[in-house]
Amino acid sequence: MPDADRPQELPARLLTDPDMINACRVRDFAGVFRLVKNRAGIYPSMIARRCDLTPSRVGEVVAGRRQLQHMDVIERIADGLRIPGHMLGLARRSWETPQALVAAEREAPQMSEAEQQTPDSLPGPDVDSILALATRTNLSAATLEAFRSSIEDYWRRDDQHGGEALRPAIVGQLRYVGGLLKENRPPSIRNGLYGIAAELARLTGWTYFDARQYNQARAYFTKALQLAKEVDDRQFMANVLACMSLQATYQDKPADSLALVTAAQDQARSSLGTTPRVLSMLSMREAFAHATLGNRDSTHRAIGEAYRHFEQVRVSDPDPSWVTYFDEPKLIVDTGIAHGRLGEAATAEPMIADALRRENRTNQRGRAFHAFWLARTQLDQGKLDQACHTATQALEPASAVDSARVTGHLREFYDQLAPHRQEPVALAFEARLRELLPPVSGSLHP
Repeated sequence: MPDADRPQELPARLLTDPDMINACRVRDFAGVFRLVKNRAGIYPSMIARRCDLTPSRVGEVVAGRRQLQHMDVIERIADGLRIPGHMLGLARRSWETPQALVAAEREAPQMSEAEQQTPDSLPGPDVDSILALATRTNLSAATLEAFRSSIEDYWRRDDQHGGEALRPAIVGQLRYVGGLLKENRPPSIRNGLYGIAAELARLTGWTYFDARQYNQARAYFTKALQLAKEVDDRQFMANVLACMSLQATYQDKPADSLALVTAAQDQARSSLGTTPRVLSMLSMREAFAHATLGNRDSTHRAIGEAYRHFEQVRVSDPDPSWVTYFDEPKLIVDTGIAHGRLGEAATAEPMIADALRRENRTNQRGRAFHAFWLARTQLDQGKLDQACHTATQALEPASAVDSARVTGHLREFYDQLAPHRQEPVALAFEARLRELLPPVSGSLHP
């Protein structure tokens, strides 16, 4: 295609313009097309060619006579105009993947003829189902424990690499467990299966949330709630509601976030087995919601409650596995982030820095998030050199994980750096950014 029609990055000033962000969020393509024309010089005829649409269809959209709702069309618009997937509620697009992370093709090893099976030679899913019926045995407690171990492994890999590649396996296991639930089982096995299915549904929702595909995330979180309700696991229901509260914070719906976390706390308090660690985590999620609303006193009160509960944590507590991540460094870093959301950067900075020094280095996504938060609090205080140094250090873990939320935090810091873009330390940060994350930095470049 002619050079003028080749997909190229939109200017950073357009991608970060509040009007563009809002138009993308609500999928107002009339507004998107007008902004692309006025701010980037991409006219309707060019939009049509890039997005594989007819000029008349684009004209009808701009005139407000037609809406675009089909997912394949929305994906073509994202790819044709180079709008990052998360802005339109899509998964990361293939062109957003950093080239530095694309694995080089390896030469296939020589295999014997017996080993050279193609996918076409494998049994179909219907045959798999028949074989499963023929060989199925009674489930035992050991089988349930194997399921739980696999879920814990999924969470570890999600922290290290992101959940995009894991999702098909997680969903497949969720469907398999759903099939097991259709059969008659002893109560202990049946209840265990419901708990496992609920955790798999929550994990699936989390991978969609991390990809900023919020509608899909909400659907799976809701499914997790329904499954947990079947066995009256109120602690777990509180956990799912807390996840939904965090998502509402990312969606700029702080009132929804507060309502969801309040419901989570109600569920937890109504369960006799709720541990202090769970209550501490929920209080910190409440602090996030209040901080996003700008409620200073309520935020500080919720932080105090989180610490009061955490002081009661004991090694012997029967904590559910899904809350063990909430350790002392996590409590401290979340406290710093809550202060940062309130604009209390001087209070936030030392707390986030201390937690980062103590944080598990295998949690790549968490380290990237927290480092970008630290950089933002430093920049808020006018510490440009420190902020750029911290953000540069965050790029390595950010490049190691496939997470639209990480990209969002990087974009927020990059935007905050705009007034200092020509300073040597900012130029050095941008050079490292381009080295490690070329597609992301390209989309950010003015």
